[in-house]
Amino acid sequence: MPAVSGLTQQTLLKMDAETAHGATITALRLGLAPEQSHPDGAELRTTLCGMELSNPVGMAAGFDKNAEVPRPLALLGFGMVEIGTVTPRPQTGNPKPRLFRIGQSEGVVNRMGFNNEGHDAAYARLKGLRVPAALGVNIGANKDSEDFVADYVTGVSRFADIADYLTANISSPNTPGLRNLQADEALRRLLGEILSARAKAKTRVPVFLKIAPDLDETALDAIAKVVLATDLDGLIVSNTTITRDAVAGQENASETGGLSGKPLFALSTQRLAQMRQRVGSLPIIGVGGIHSPQSALAKIEAGADAIQLYSALVFGGLELLDRIKRGLVAAVRAQGKTNIAELVGTKTDEWASHPQRHSRESGNLPFP
Repeated sequence: MPAVSGLTQQTLLKMDAETAHGATITALRLGLAPEQSHPDGAELRTTLCGMELSNPVGMAAGFDKNAEVPRPLALLGFGMVEIGTVTPRPQTGNPKPRLFRIGQSEGVVNRMGFNNEGHDAAYARLKGLRVPAALGVNIGANKDSEDFVADYVTGVSRFADIADYLTANISSPNTPGLRNLQADEALRRLLGEILSARAKAKTRVPVFLKIAPDLDETALDAIAKVVLATDLDGLIVSNTTITRDAVAGQENASETGGLSGKPLFALSTQRLAQMRQRVGSLPIIGVGGIHSPQSALAKIEAGADAIQLYSALVFGGLELLDRIKRGLVAAVRAQGKTNIAELVGTKTDEWASHPQRHSRESGNLPFP
């Protein structure tokens, strides 16, 4: 977990992964984390689905599952903070241990299983809270729900009035059957019902769909076709992967669950670029394996309008956020541009076709 005051990176990495995560949440809740000391540069200001962001770097869902620390995270300097995944009813998730580090390659495997305190607890914490960043609520379905789609509709109805955006997470590999919602007819029903629920809300909150990296191009074609036939606001590409090719033989690599962190970077960035080719200018948030200024820029060049990270903070600490933002400013200036939005999608085709080659090249860029 990211280090905060009194908890060094070395100390956290010696703890069990889930214990370290809990300690970090507690420290943030107690105000022990440093706040950003300077405003973001004008080069990083961007607009996403009508949301004005001071910078395009967000905290991904999964870190603050229960909406305990969105304000401290925003004060650290994230341009957006996504809480959750939250489900209608509380659930304990899968048995422990369920969170594992792959230190050799800076990866993480989790099979948490949407452990969270439910809608009521998250709503109570968020209602009336001032968060100086875009606040996202990531919604999911209870494992034992008789109707997954109905759970997403409930989530939209519940949080539409207090979130800056919502994310329908249908791509976690840790809830049996959930990824089936990415299939054609199931996805049509899901989007139809959640967007209908959004239409009944007081405000038109942007809705994103979070998809898996473990989709072939035929599946991407089908998802793009369904999405473009709706008024969905954007995509988040991608969730964790069930593949292990990038970490085969490494400690904890054989654990069941979704793989995130650095080993996911090339795959998730290729899927991002491939979806960008299919959906035109539809907003996309890129997530998966960002671990440096170079990889953050690569994600944007592949087609991301904004980016999110989480797993890399386990190994790189919270200072990684500032390094990434400084690197992005340097990249904008080095390319003779004035704003990060001008770099979005400039290498989409290369990433879609040759992810491994461009993954290597992105590691050699001259950033601070």
